[in-house]
Amino acid sequence: MSIYDIEVKPIDSKPTTLKHYEGEVLVIVNTATKCGLAGQFKELEELYQTYKDRGLVVLGFPSNQFKQELSSGDEASTACRTTYGVTFPMHEIEPVNGPDANPLFSYLKSHSKGFLGEAIKWNFTKFLVSRDSQEIIRYASTQNPEKMIPDIERLLARREH
Repeated sequence: MSIYDIEVKPIDSKPTTLKHYEGEVLVIVNTATKCGLAGQFKELEELYQTYKDRGLVVLGFPSNQFKQELSSGDEASTACRTTYGVTFPMHEIEPVNGPDANPLFSYLKSHSKGFLGEAIKWNFTKFLVSRDSQEIIRYASTQNPEKMIPDIERLLARREH
């Protein structure tokens, strides 16, 4: 199975796959609006605005796995947009660990460098996915999104088609 075959549930539309993001560099992050790290929404939005015209897409996936999210994906998405100015795509609330984990996060955990198979320990774990999905880099929750910039620029510079 390819990462692009995985079904996701965007807030603003019906379930789809990641196929329409093939060829883009992706930042995939599990989010929580009531988390102490929620300030990262602004930093993720800055990355998105800075690099989206070069092929970067940030995808937010709210999770209440750590009991720090609102009760619905719509509420979480609204909070992200109104409080933090988020314009990147947001998705429905789903777990990121355990037997009911969002299949995307199961895939990311099993394919990322340095953390193969490790559970997500907290909100705002970030995954950077190359244009061909062959390189997946995992960043800890506490790592500021700007620490991803060298890797983002390196992956954007590659023309993989």
